[in-house]
Amino acid sequence: MDTINFTRGVPANESFPLAEVTDAAVAAMAARGPSMLQYGPAAGFQPLREWLAQWQGVAVDRVLTGNGSLQIIEFLCLGLLKPGDVVFTEAPTYDRTIGMLRRHGMQVAGVPLEADGPDIGALEAALARQAPKAFYVIPDFQNPSGATCSAAKRRRLAALAERHDFLLIEDAPYRPLRYRGSEEPTIYSLAPERTLFMCSFTKLIAPGVRTGFMVGRPDLIAKLAKVAEDTYISPGYLAQGIVDQWCRRGLLGPQIERLKQLYLPRLDACLGALDTYMPGSVTIRPDGGFFISIALPEGASTSAVRAQAATRGLNLSDGLAFFPQGGGERFLRLPFCALTPAEIDEGVRRLADSVAAVRA
Repeated sequence: MDTINFTRGVPANESFPLAEVTDAAVAAMAARGPSMLQYGPAAGFQPLREWLAQWQGVAVDRVLTGNGSLQIIEFLCLGLLKPGDVVFTEAPTYDRTIGMLRRHGMQVAGVPLEADGPDIGALEAALARQAPKAFYVIPDFQNPSGATCSAAKRRRLAALAERHDFLLIEDAPYRPLRYRGSEEPTIYSLAPERTLFMCSFTKLIAPGVRTGFMVGRPDLIAKLAKVAEDTYISPGYLAQGIVDQWCRRGLLGPQIERLKQLYLPRLDACLGALDTYMPGSVTIRPDGGFFISIALPEGASTSAVRAQAATRGLNLSDGLAFFPQGGGERFLRLPFCALTPAEIDEGVRRLADSVAAVRA
């Protein structure tokens, strides 16, 4: 029996534009080889920053690049936050961000997440007790829940950040991967002076390019660039030069369309299998991204189901890690991105059998 890994939200190997990246690498080295191989400003490879600024519709001094989004979050911890600061996150949220914040001594407080974004009532109650230095949110096809924040809630977040004087950290790696429906405005577009917007080429090209970026207020970007300089002098210019050349060739749009055609059938296969084998378990039905989350039935904890699933050749993630202050005992994240529709169907069938065994 083949093992099925319903664990990590990694891109499918078949999504990588190998030939295009190879050609872009050769062309980039021919055009800008010395500058790609030399030290440079910590804010990133200047041609890529210029391209990103044009793509995002901002000035270049509002763009910082880094070796992936998680490292930029660490720069936030070092440059804009200090040990003991309170940072709000959604609950659940990306487990590695929780770990990063805690590593730097932050107090992480969770705001319950609903199908259309953070519970605004719970957020307002938390703000009445204590305003955070920052609120980290993943508003588009959230990891791990799959939720997308509504436009109305985005506007409320922008207004509350202004009223209570805190930063919004908008992490949007899945935003371009909308398979159906209409996109919501970025929080950055609603509150550009209070929002730090992050995205990455990890899901759009490949994790190996290690290129993420942040858009924000110039004074905040300059502070983070100084932290970056003190950390690694300059980021991976070789990778950034290749990404720059790839983007300038007009390849991003067609690649995103290919990704949509690849991943939409996998999303539908996962939703369909859950409706067949575990009806009623899906509370959020995403229109994009990499993740579906489910609530296991009463009497079936994630830890017990994981143990049963392992005996059936099915690996599952620990739902507890996504909650900063407890909870998640029956929460399960299902990344569908790296599995074929047939593997997804079989994986959900094994999951249903595992739940039934636990409840029995």
